[in-house]
Amino acid sequence: MLVFPDITAIDYVAPADLLVRIPGAQLHLVWKHTDPIRTELGWEFRPTASFDSCGTLDMVVVPGGPGIEALLSDEETLAFLSRQAQGAKWIVGICTGPLVLGAAGLLQGYRATCHWGSHALLSLVGATPVDERVVVDRNRITGAGMTSGIDCALQAIALASSAEVAQGVQLFAEYDPQPPFDTGAPHKAPPALVQAARTRLQPIVERRRALLAERAAA
Repeated sequence: MLVFPDITAIDYVAPADLLVRIPGAQLHLVWKHTDPIRTELGWEFRPTASFDSCGTLDMVVVPGGPGIEALLSDEETLAFLSRQAQGAKWIVGICTGPLVLGAAGLLQGYRATCHWGSHALLSLVGATPVDERVVVDRNRITGAGMTSGIDCALQAIALASSAEVAQGVQLFAEYDPQPPFDTGAPHKAPPALVQAARTRLQPIVERRRALLAERAAA
C-alpha cells in the first residue's frame, strides 16, 4: 500500500486492517523512505518499507487524500507504481488514489470510480468513469470516497483469495453499516448540501484538473 504525506487516514488504515487478514499476506506501507510522515490531519506514522526495499508486490493499493496533488507530477512515485504494476496481480485505487494510478498510465482504457468530488477527472487519465461504489475491470479494482475503501478491500480480498475469506473478514470486523443518515452519496443528499460541498471542493478539483491536463499535454 502506497502511503504519502497528507494522506487521508481512513483511506489507508481501514483497508490495510482488512487486507492484511488475507491468509499468508504481508502488508507493507510503502513510501520513498521509512522516516515519519504525517496524515492530512497531522497524525504522525511511519512507512514500513521504501520503494527500494519492498520487493515485487502481488497487489498495489493507492489510497487518496490531499497529498495526491503532489503525486500527480511526482515522477519517482509514478515510475514506482508503473514498475510494480507490471508484475502485480491486482491494482487497487481508493478515494482519489485512482487519479494517481491514472497519472501513472495504469487506468487507460479501464472502467473506474473515485471520490465523487473528483469523479469527472477520471476521463483526463484515460479511464471510463463509472458511478459505482466499487468497480472491477479485469485486474483493476477502484473504490469511491473514503469509507468505500472498506468495500473495496473486501472485494479485493474475495478476488485475491475467496469469497469465504472475505466474508469471514467482514464478520470479524463486524462491518454492518447502519448509518444514522442516508446522505452518503450526492444522489441521496439534499441538493443544498451537495452544492455546498461542491463549492468547497471546487478549488481543489480545479487544481487537480490543471495538473492532470498539464501532464496529458506533456
